[in-house]
Parts: sequence; C-alpha cells; structure tokens
Amino acid sequence: MARILIVDDEESIRETLREILEYEGYEIEEASDGEKAISLIKKFNYDAVLSDIKMPKLDGIEVLEQAKSIAPELPFIMISGHGTIETAIEATKKGAFDFINKPPDLNKLLITVRNAVDKSNLVIETKVLKRQITKTRAILGDSPSIKKIKKTIEKVAPTDARVLITGENGTGKELVARWIHEKSNRADKPLIEVNCAAIPGELIESELFGHEKGSFTSAIKQKLGKFEKASGGTLFLDEIGDMSLAAQAKVLRALQENKITRVGGEKDIEVDVRIIAATNKDLMQEIEDGNFREDLYHRISVIVVHIPTLNERIEDIPILADQFMEDICQDNGIQKKQITAGAMEGTQIYILERKYS
Repeated sequence: MARILIVDDEESIRETLREILEYEGYEIEEASDGEKAISLIKKFNYDAVLSDIKMPKLDGIEVLEQAKSIAPELPFIMISGHGTIETAIEATKKGAFDFINKPPDLNKLLITVRNAVDKSNLVIETKVLKRQITKTRAILGDSPSIKKIKKTIEKVAPTDARVLITGENGTGKELVARWIHEKSNRADKPLIEVNCAAIPGELIESELFGHEKGSFTSAIKQKLGKFEKASGGTLFLDEIGDMSLAAQAKVLRALQENKITRVGGEKDIEVDVRIIAATNKDLMQEIEDGNFREDLYHRISVIVVHIPTLNERIEDIPILADQFMEDICQDNGIQKKQITAGAMEGTQIYILERKYS
C-alpha cells in the first residue's frame, strides 16, 4: 500500500484529501506545517507528498528544498490556491513532480498521485536491480591507501600490463579487478572470472584451456576454456595461489606464447588475454615452500596492488557504513537510517582496541 504525506495548514483541506485518497486505497499521514513535515520525512518513508505552498513556519517551496536533501527521489505534488505560472515554474525547477491548483480537479489529482507513486516505485526498483546485476560498485574511501589504489587503477587500466592484487579475504580484490577492466581499452570485451580455489585440481586445466570431445570419460562434447572465452578481454584468476603446479606450468606457457592447447587436443589456439590475478597468500613464501612457480610470479606481477584491511584504514568506516545503510534501506523500501556519531566512534575505537590487543 502506497504511503502519502499530506502537508497543509488547513485542517479541512487535509481531511478532504485524506478521505479521497484513503478511498482509493492509499495510506495517509498528515502534517499541519512545514516543520512537522520535514520531521516526518526524516523518520519515515513515503511514496509521495502533497504539499500546500502558503504555510506558516516553512512554506511549501522550503519544505520541497529541504526534503530533496533528505530523500532526493521523493515525488512532491504542490497544491496552491494562489497559484501562478511563476510559482509553478519555480516549484518545478526545484524538483516538484507536478503542480495542482486549489480546489483540485478530482480526476487530475488521482492521476497525478498515481503517476507520482508509480515513479517512486520505479526509481527504487531500478536502483535495486542495477545493484543486483552489476558487481562493479564504487571503491569507497578517502584514506591515503584507497586514494593510492584509485590513482594506480587510473594509470594502469588503459595499458595491457598484468596486475597482481593482494590482500586478505573480503578486502575487495575482485572489485579492484573489475574497475581495472572497466577503465581499460578492453571494457567492451568480456571479463571472465575463475576462482582457482573453488575448482578441483584435476579439472582446473579443462576449465582454463577447454577440452576436446572424448579427451576423458565425461567429455561428451568439445568445451571452450576460460582463456578462449576471455580472448580480446580480461581473465581474472582469483586465488591464483591455490592453483596446482601442473596448471601453473600451462598458464605460464599461455602467457609466454599467447597460445593454449585444449585438453586432449594437439592444435595451438592463439588467444589475446589480459591477465589480472589475485591472492590472499604470500606468494614469495609459497615460492620458497615450493608451491608456486617463481617464473609465473614474475609474469603476473608486473604491477602489484595491495588492498589493505579496514584495520589499516579505520577512517573509511563511516563512508562504508553510510553506503551499506543506504543500500539496505533502499532494498527494504524504508527511509534511510542514520548511524549516530557516538555509535560510529565506538566502532572505530573497538577496531583499534582489537588491532593493538
């Protein structure tokens, strides 16, 4: 049920609009002045606002301006008994959805309210869907380390230099890889991801290089590997530190010669792939332990980007928390909540104490 806020200093007008709109199935709340309206908009989520222009304390235009800073997508329908072309133009310029004269024509009022509610729903649905279908979100943060990463991405992305992204689980290595691809000259070509830790050792070669029909028991048809699928674009090898030595040798050959051979095949296939790799392991230690090839390391680490943990960039927590709060509230169709300064400070202190304990 759509929720509408009626703002008017005349009780009779509010009651009339309430009766009309409740009869049409809308949930109605009222505010007798602009200050109360702003207070309600801060606390609750509305699908549309019907607001008079001439009111004490705050007039309708002032309410509209303040509300747009709180809920930018909230549709405002301005109603006035002293309406002029100039007033209507001013309201529209400041973001009003529509302007209706008093007394309102019933049909125009209902059509305008329905359109405003539909717009509100579409805006929310579009934002949610966009966030669900894309994984390339903004890299949030103003800390020196994040600024350095953003600067590196800007410099490296337009080149074909191979990039190794290091950092602990959950630090955002995949996000950095996506931004490098998005800002590269290959952005219109595919970004193919391979989680090397999630694929069994005996299947990794088939996954990367493909296989010919009949090359092993379950190979009932030819399969293209990730290298071929990514040709012209970018291949993201996530958790490359977990790749078997046998697969590492074949990846090294592919990077040296820009050619691959499918499992069970004899023909060399040329590929044009930019490699971005990521790992949460210390590859130098893995080399020392005999688990990772040093020559492959040098091939994939032309540029190394390290992603710090939140422990190393505590100043970014408020920015991240605010964005996560906005996303969650949007997904659930509620007004954005605010985290108090005290709660935020307590979180930062807690992380600092854990860091140095």
